[in-house]
Amino acid sequence: MRKFLFGLLIFIPFLSFSQQIEKKLKVSPDVHFRMFWMSTSYSDPYKDDYALGTSLNLGTTLTYSEHWKFRVGYRIFANLWSSDLTAPDPVSGGENRYEVGLFDLLDQDDRFFGKLENLSLTYSKESWGISAGRIAINEDWINAQDGRLSPTGIEGANAWLVTDSKWKFSVWGIGKVSVRGTSEWLSVGESIGVFPVGRDPDGEASQYAGKTESDWIGIAEVAKDWEGFNLSASNTLVQNISNTLWAQGEKRWKNEQAGITWLWGVQAGFQSGLGAGGNSDPIFQYKNPEDRNWAFSTRFGYKKSAWDLHLNYTKTGGRGIWLSPREWGKDAWYTFIPRERNEGFSYLDALVAFAEYTFPNTALSAFAHFGFHWLPPLNAPSENKYNMPSYRQINLGVKYAPKSIRKLDFQLLVMNKESIGNQRLNPNQIYNKVGMIHVNGIVNWRWN
Repeated sequence: MRKFLFGLLIFIPFLSFSQQIEKKLKVSPDVHFRMFWMSTSYSDPYKDDYALGTSLNLGTTLTYSEHWKFRVGYRIFANLWSSDLTAPDPVSGGENRYEVGLFDLLDQDDRFFGKLENLSLTYSKESWGISAGRIAINEDWINAQDGRLSPTGIEGANAWLVTDSKWKFSVWGIGKVSVRGTSEWLSVGESIGVFPVGRDPDGEASQYAGKTESDWIGIAEVAKDWEGFNLSASNTLVQNISNTLWAQGEKRWKNEQAGITWLWGVQAGFQSGLGAGGNSDPIFQYKNPEDRNWAFSTRFGYKKSAWDLHLNYTKTGGRGIWLSPREWGKDAWYTFIPRERNEGFSYLDALVAFAEYTFPNTALSAFAHFGFHWLPPLNAPSENKYNMPSYRQINLGVKYAPKSIRKLDFQLLVMNKESIGNQRLNPNQIYNKVGMIHVNGIVNWRWN
C-alpha cells in the first residue's frame, strides 16, 4: 500500500493539466484535503476533550470515450493534536464519543493511517448506467454523513435507468461498508457495532458487536420530478435483520412577483424485523424479528431572497424500536440535526426549526437549528436503547466559500444539548448526551 501511495504522489502533478492522452481518454485529478477541529466541553466534573485531525485523499479519474469511468483514491489520516481520547470519563466511566470518531475507531492508538477509499468502474449512457467497486452512496438510510474526516462508503454495485417520461429507477447491492472513522472495509454484519451499542431490552450492555450475521444489503429506489413536485420511494433490505420502506413527496409553490417559494414535504416509513434479527441467539440479536415500526415526518418551508426557513415535525411508533445502524449514516426524517440521531427508540416526537441567511454579495451564510426531542422513559431499556434523556438541541454555524479560491470552503458549528423536563439524570445519562458545548471547525479543499 505504501508503494501505491508513493506512486500517486509522483503521478498527481502530471494530472494538473487534465490533458487528453488520446482523443478518447481523459485523465483528471481527484484530490480532497480536510482539516477538522473538534472539542466537547462539560461543566465540572466531567471530562473535556479536543482533537485536531487532517485527511488527504489522493486519486484520479480516468474517462474513456465519455462512457467509461475508472476512479481510484487513497486517503491518509493524521491525528495532529488531541487530548487523551482513550481515557474514560472519571465520573461516568464512559468513553469519548465525538472526537475519537475523527480517527480509527478500530485502533484508537493509531495516530497515522490510511485506506483505499475509492476503486470503481462505471459505464453510463444518457439514460442508464452501472457502477461497481468502492463507491459513494447517498440513499435514505445509507449515506455518506460527511461529518468527520472521511465519508461513509460502500463496496458493491449500483445500476440506474431513466425512462422517456423521466422516471428514475435505481438498485444497489452492498457487500461491504467503510464506516466513517475507521481504517478498514467491513462486511455488513461486522460494520454493525463499531459505534456504541447501547442497552439490550433487559438494561444490560448490548452484545451484538462482532456477532451480527448479515451478508448483504439491497436497495431499490424510484423517483420522479414534475414542475413544482417531486416524489421518491425506496426499500432497504438488510439480509437477516430488517426491511425498511420509505417514501417522500415535496411540493413547491413559487410567487414570482413576491420572490417567495413555499414548500410542503411529507415522509412516511415502515420498518419490520427480518430473519433472525442478526443472530438466532436473542442475547446477540441486533433487532427483534417481531418489531413493526412506523414513522411520519413533515416539513413546511419558506424561501425568499437571502432567507431559507423551515419547520419540521417527526413522530414514530409501533411495536419494538426503529433501528438503523449509526455506522451507515444519518436519519432520513426531516428533524435530523447534525451531531445527534433519533433511531433506537420505541417512539419519538421531534419538533425542529431551521433558519439560514446568505449575506448579499458574499460567499458567507449563517444557519441555526433549534429542536425539541421527546423520547421514551429512561427506565425502559426496551424502549430507549441509548439511555438518552429527552433533550433540546441548538446548532449555530457559518459557512464561507471564498470566490478567489475555487472549491475551498470553511465551516464552523457550535452545538449545545440540554435535557428537558424534570429528569433526574445519573452521570451515564449526561456524559456524551446532554449538558455540553460541542464545537466543529472544518476546512475543505477539492481539486477535481
